[in-house]
Amino acid sequence: MAFNPLNWLLGLFSLDIGIDLGTANTLVYVRGKGIVINEPSWVAVEKRTKRPVAIGMQAKEMVGRTPANLSVIRPLRDGVISEFEITQAMLGYFIGRAHQQSIAPFPRPRVVIGIPCGATDVERRAVYDAAMAAGAREIYLIEEPKATAIGIGLPINEIRGTMVVDIGGGTTEVAILSLNEIVVFRSLRVAGDELEQDIITYVRNRYNLFIGERMAEQTKISIASAFPLPTEKTMIIRGRNLVTGLPEAVEVSSVEIREAISGSIQVMVDTIKDAIDEAPPELVADLIETGICLSGGGAQILGMADRLNDELGIRVWVADDPMTSVARGAGAILESEEALEQFRASVDRFSNPR
Repeated sequence: MAFNPLNWLLGLFSLDIGIDLGTANTLVYVRGKGIVINEPSWVAVEKRTKRPVAIGMQAKEMVGRTPANLSVIRPLRDGVISEFEITQAMLGYFIGRAHQQSIAPFPRPRVVIGIPCGATDVERRAVYDAAMAAGAREIYLIEEPKATAIGIGLPINEIRGTMVVDIGGGTTEVAILSLNEIVVFRSLRVAGDELEQDIITYVRNRYNLFIGERMAEQTKISIASAFPLPTEKTMIIRGRNLVTGLPEAVEVSSVEIREAISGSIQVMVDTIKDAIDEAPPELVADLIETGICLSGGGAQILGMADRLNDELGIRVWVADDPMTSVARGAGAILESEEALEQFRASVDRFSNPR
């Protein structure tokens, strides 16, 4: 890429930002400051005008509690943009908040954004355009498995295989990396959201009880498990009885919830097996030594590492602070001009951004 003196000068004063634009949560990393924003990817809008009235945690608190003239939505589904203008507004809000961290005015920021490996050209372009419209000066798209591995501190630059499994809200990203490149990947649109829907469906069929997304999320976080627990757990869930129409509370166990999510968990396990099966044998041999790292919110599902250990016969471990891996990786890439160009993904697969 040719040297541009103006870009170099702006780069000295720009408040550069790394963003993990997730289906469930958006995290913002500011160069030199670390992660300054970690909020749900929810937006409350007026139904008639589509004007945002609340974004982030405030919007999530409104879920299921809004009057008829408001709706609360997540503008990203399955890791990609489903509502362009609302995503633009959300990005603009978070970028603006990041700028408030500074006293002095700054030029428009350069922004690094993680994208799923399986994102189509149209989906990549939508992320790029939304970030530009939200106030970015320059956009660098980074494939999420690379950002994850860098954020965790894995030695992906070495001549050996490294494997990451990032279980987010909308997608599960599986990748085997070597020499700073992805050798094998799978991008699966079964992740945390699917587990919550499994719980909603199970409770409705088993107890004739209709529960909302927030109750399903609380259940997933509290007692959902992928492997038998040393001591099984229970919790009270509340919803509306579909027969009487009245409020009702029932007690459910981790055994039941494990059964509810078993199908989706098995899909994830099978996808990881497929990726390993496709990898060259030398890289598979490396994995016996290096293991498999889990990241993302789904990595915190109870017994997930144990389940994969049992099914794969390979050491599986959970990253420290797994929910922030992509944002920390984007931030690490921001710190180096060389890394920005090295790890930059094309907006579409047939163009070279350099």
